[in-house]
Amino acid sequence: MLWNALLLALREIRRNMLRSSLTILGIVIGVAAVIIMVTIGSGATIQVTEQIASLGSNLLMITPGQRIGMGQRSSAPPFQLADAEAIARDVSNIAAIAPSAAKSITAVVGNKNWTSRAMGVDNRYFRVANWQIAAGRPFSEPELRAGKAVCVLGATVVRELFGGQDPLGSQVRLEKFSCQVQGVLQAKGQSTMGSDQDDLILLPLRAYQRRIAGNQDISLIQVSLQDGEATEKTAEEITRLLRKRRHIAAAEDDDFSVRDLKEIARMLTGTTKVLTALLGAVAAVSLLVGGIGIMNIMLVSVTERTREIGIRLAIGAREREVLMQFLVEAMVLSSFGGIIGVLLAVASSFGLSRLLNVPFVFDPSIVLTAFLFSALVGVVFGFFPARKAARLDPIDALRHE
Repeated sequence: MLWNALLLALREIRRNMLRSSLTILGIVIGVAAVIIMVTIGSGATIQVTEQIASLGSNLLMITPGQRIGMGQRSSAPPFQLADAEAIARDVSNIAAIAPSAAKSITAVVGNKNWTSRAMGVDNRYFRVANWQIAAGRPFSEPELRAGKAVCVLGATVVRELFGGQDPLGSQVRLEKFSCQVQGVLQAKGQSTMGSDQDDLILLPLRAYQRRIAGNQDISLIQVSLQDGEATEKTAEEITRLLRKRRHIAAAEDDDFSVRDLKEIARMLTGTTKVLTALLGAVAAVSLLVGGIGIMNIMLVSVTERTREIGIRLAIGAREREVLMQFLVEAMVLSSFGGIIGVLLAVASSFGLSRLLNVPFVFDPSIVLTAFLFSALVGVVFGFFPARKAARLDPIDALRHE
């Protein structure tokens, strides 16, 4: 009986090919939209996680002032190098600590110039911030102690100032002094917030303070913890130590912030997952619209084929056989739409992943869920027309014109 119902369904679909194709289109769009949204969202979540990991593992970032808005901080005295050394000495479970200071600056090479971010650091920064040297070398201890005019460039600065030429050994002018390029950083790409991580120029901290900043201020202290250590406990120790060093009374708020990179990662990945679920739910609405289209077409089909149904019932067909015939037809329509939608979604997701530069994450469970949901839509929205057909009175059906 099921095989005969399937053959009848295929015959009716071929007989009304244009109408059937337009009916299937709603299911195709719904299935494709759900899979594409979830796939791109999953890729974006993985990209956020990878970019956070590229900043460093088990990392705490300490900055003066409290965040009061988008990119704005309350005013507070900057840190000093002694603060970073005190943290390294008095706080437990610290693997490495990297004090730094930064400023926007224009770099000039020949007739080319590029505005970048100059950072004063020492060699601990490469370990803490997870930077690898692609060419050349980091700073030597004598260069750090003497504040020698040498620099390590990010990939973006090299591209903008040197093009395809080898920058090692060349001179780069930064405001009133020149530094010799002795290293190039391995490219990281854009950060989670959309900024270019490779657009920076690293200098020995003393050289930066003496030649660019003109002071001994530290604007950022990055702390890398030992593997497996709880960041919350270490953050509390750092907070107590800095409150003491900065003479903050018990009733006063901190004039600095200690941010855990894991918390930022959890917040961002949680946000992308919520957005992915929301977009998937919105896309799923189009599946319901496609189901309504199937119901509408099946009701029209029942009206058109009333005499055929009457004849079948009159010669002995049972109600459940007529019910099965129309139900199978609705399921075939929705299943065809689901298969085409899955194929379209996989191809589109791959292309969009390349276009948006996010990882392509193929999740078979999402594909299977979307297909089964499309088949379920066919059952649910095809049941009412099928029941209407099965309950027709044979005599009234035979009289229908």
